[in-house]
Amino acid sequence: MKIEEAIKLLNVNSFDNKLTELYVDSNRIPQEKERYLKAIDSYRAYFGEGEIEIFSAPGRSEIGGNHTDHQHGEVLAASINNDAIAVVKKLEEPFVKVMSDGYSNLITIRLDDLEKKIEEEGSTNALIRGVLAKMKMNGHLIGGFQAYVTSEVLIGAGLSSSAAFETLIGTILSYMYNDGEVTPIEIAKIGQYAENIYFGKPCGLMDQMACSVGSLVHIDFEDPENPIVEQVDFDMNAYGYSLCITDTKGSHADLTPDYAAIPQEMKQAAKCFGKEFLGEVPKEEILNHITLIRELAGDRAALRALHFVCENERVKKEVDALRKDNFPKFLANVKESGDSSFKYLQNVYTCHDVQHQNVSIALALSDVIFGEKGVCRVHGGGFAGTIQAFVPNYLVPDYQKEMDTIFGKGSCEVLKIRKYGGIKVL
Repeated sequence: MKIEEAIKLLNVNSFDNKLTELYVDSNRIPQEKERYLKAIDSYRAYFGEGEIEIFSAPGRSEIGGNHTDHQHGEVLAASINNDAIAVVKKLEEPFVKVMSDGYSNLITIRLDDLEKKIEEEGSTNALIRGVLAKMKMNGHLIGGFQAYVTSEVLIGAGLSSSAAFETLIGTILSYMYNDGEVTPIEIAKIGQYAENIYFGKPCGLMDQMACSVGSLVHIDFEDPENPIVEQVDFDMNAYGYSLCITDTKGSHADLTPDYAAIPQEMKQAAKCFGKEFLGEVPKEEILNHITLIRELAGDRAALRALHFVCENERVKKEVDALRKDNFPKFLANVKESGDSSFKYLQNVYTCHDVQHQNVSIALALSDVIFGEKGVCRVHGGGFAGTIQAFVPNYLVPDYQKEMDTIFGKGSCEVLKIRKYGGIKVL
């Protein structure tokens, strides 16, 4: 579709229906249309005229299963209506060129140079190169394209900006060169490979899976190569609640050792039983041999092992509660999850800097505001970043105002669960 045709289509009222279906909240449509039009203008400024396509990949919110995916456990996660979009043109030349909003340098990746580069670890270049390499390794076609990318999934805000970006690149390659036939689950695995091997972050598969598959999903990672994925019907508004995410603006600098220590210590606990992952160890074994774990792996590893086996059960309870239309029971399990993350998983603040506890402050204030009316928990990897809260609709304005007062204007967002993962919009 030519640029002018895309602009005309975006301005047709009937296209609002498609955007509303994608972004769920009809109040957001004017700003989303403006965002798309601005992205097209920016693409044209960098790359000129011609045929374009537009793709979208959402961020994600982990609902249940804090740090369980990397131990072959279970999670409950959702695609959200904050996304990354790309205005893209297919190229005959063997290059992938990406310009991202807010950055001044054009990223250029040669398709005949897809080996990992140590100096690229931690960079966007690494993610793109990794997705291209794994897509090719898996036997799919790859090819050149140029893209302008802009994202509402804030970096470091616990909504998986990197997984959204990986899903976006994978979705572009799927549609442009493979007739859209690379499955969302495979795109998620490709993204995880790029992040683990090329980017250098030892993440599980939950982030990529939630971004790629869409909707509210219950995922069992007992067999990570063949995860069991099932969608769960859930209309929060029907219960009179909203999902709020507050970015506490804590620094993620120097936190990689804290993140890495969680799977490392959980694996050390599993090793006490001759296993590699805690998902292979029954809860009773953990409970009956805490002394053994303490002796061989240490007290924190024992506590993190306890968190895992109980958190894994909580995911099942949350899914069961939603299926039985028992929202109070669901909320009770969300609260238990948050308490366990704070006390046993210990990923709410880093022990290397106890003077800065943004997430702890946000959780404490939320508890005071809610009383028995709402629940909150640390969101995502932890140590800094965001908290998640299920808030009665009537309380949302006051809650947002309080969080914004403490952490800055716009810190608290109200999110919706969208039913699409990576998708071609036009």
